Amino acid sequence: MSDILIGQSYYLRFDPKLWAAMQPYPPLGSLYAASLLRAGGYDIAFFDAMLAESEQAWDEALRQASPRIAVIYEDNFNYLSKMCLLRMRQAAFAMIEMAKRRGCTVVLCGADASDHAGAYLAHGADFVLQGEGEYTLRELAACLLGRADTPVAGIAGLIYWPPGANAPLHTPRRQAIRNLDTLPFPAWDLADIARYRDIWLRRHGCFSLNMVTSRGCPYHCNWCAKPIWGQRYNNRSPENVAAEMKWLQQSYNPDHIWFMDDIFGLKPGWLAAFAAALNRLDCGIPFKCLSRADLLLRAGDIEWLRRAGCRLVWVGAESGSQKVLDAMEKGIRVDQIHAAAELLHRAGIRVGFFLQFGYPGEARCDIEQTLQLVRDCRPDEIGMSVSYPMPGTRFYEDVRRQLGARQNWQDSSDMAMLYRGPFNTSFYRQLHVVLHHEFRARRYSTELKSLLRHPKRLRPAHLRRLAVMVFYSVMLPFERLRLRLLERQPRQVIEPPPMPLTNEQAAVPSPQPEAP
Repeated sequence: MSDILIGQSYYLRFDPKLWAAMQPYPPLGSLYAASLLRAGGYDIAFFDAMLAESEQAWDEALRQASPRIAVIYEDNFNYLSKMCLLRMRQAAFAMIEMAKRRGCTVVLCGADASDHAGAYLAHGADFVLQGEGEYTLRELAACLLGRADTPVAGIAGLIYWPPGANAPLHTPRRQAIRNLDTLPFPAWDLADIARYRDIWLRRHGCFSLNMVTSRGCPYHCNWCAKPIWGQRYNNRSPENVAAEMKWLQQSYNPDHIWFMDDIFGLKPGWLAAFAAALNRLDCGIPFKCLSRADLLLRAGDIEWLRRAGCRLVWVGAESGSQKVLDAMEKGIRVDQIHAAAELLHRAGIRVGFFLQFGYPGEARCDIEQTLQLVRDCRPDEIGMSVSYPMPGTRFYEDVRRQLGARQNWQDSSDMAMLYRGPFNTSFYRQLHVVLHHEFRARRYSTELKSLLRHPKRLRPAHLRRLAVMVFYSVMLPFERLRLRLLERQPRQVIEPPPMPLTNEQAAVPSPQPEAP
């Protein structure tokens, strides 16, 4: 019997696009929480939904561990958890109900649970951790397991339904952890790292692990939800991050690291100190990270990224239209995106662009400006999304009256227009096709032209890329024509949202969803 079983509800199997890509990473959020609990002397069992087949694997973990407390602790560093995908919410509901049937006290932590605590409590959860949850969970576990006399109502950061109350109680919000170096490293040994390595090597020929150096983001993009850390930004010391990186190198020998921070190396001087710390430890692991175009223009930062081992920087470009960037309150200029991409390429660092379409007021000419941005800057990778209203943002409040019964995507490839945007869902899904056809045809063409100057380097894989390039180039005019036709279609009718539940209705658990 374990004191606590801790897991999360993001199942890679339930996300078809990312299942096909097959680049799984251990759930850092859960591993951090497990590490802090274990440091407090609790017997911890761990469940990793990332690699599980279905919710039934959670039920089996419950059977084997027989925990007193079952914790569904989402990986708040994974942007897909913040998006609150419907399929993962359904999985969480099923997991709650399984744990309650086995007599567990059920605790939830995550962006969706913070935003929709009532729905999770209605499905049987006993407590929702609001915001950053590690220390809240540790105090709650001590209370529930009889190790402390603090009453539940005296624990900051909780949402729960007191006996006899007609509404959930919100205790005061807990302050974010300022000194992140005080946290122990994630409990890496609880994850099946050998299985992750095997998947990566079989599918990609290399092995990648994930880390974070900071929590939160201080910028004010009005579409970006921040239910966990709010507007705060705290970071680990460069020496602490380098020490973990060295430990991972010695323990698991990854070929690559993905830094999952919202913004990597925000504080002036941090990147230089990080590169120096890695040099002292003789630790060099190639990595990718996320940043902003304006930060990348700070003197010396790109060079320090290169020295630290950065191979790819994802930039939140969002749009090639200054009008749209200003409406988003992004705080960057289009010329800064161009300059950052050029400097990264000069330094030998690959560039990724996150692009967002469908923001209110975006016209067809703004979309063309974004397509031209991609042509001009020639990023090495792109990711496209459609504006996604999330509670707690100004964007959400602006379009709230336009939202219908469905307010979340089913999975990461959904691309549904959830409000009355400039064009309908079919248009944006086709725009995704056009964007990627054009991008891949151009990228493969550039690669093949380079190889033709050195024909001895040609391999069968290059011939396959040639075939793909030809296919995309031939199909592109037809896909553009279809996009123009979809542009003329009226916007879809959005079903009105259902009437909100009364407190009495919300307290009644819903029937358990059928297993997939």
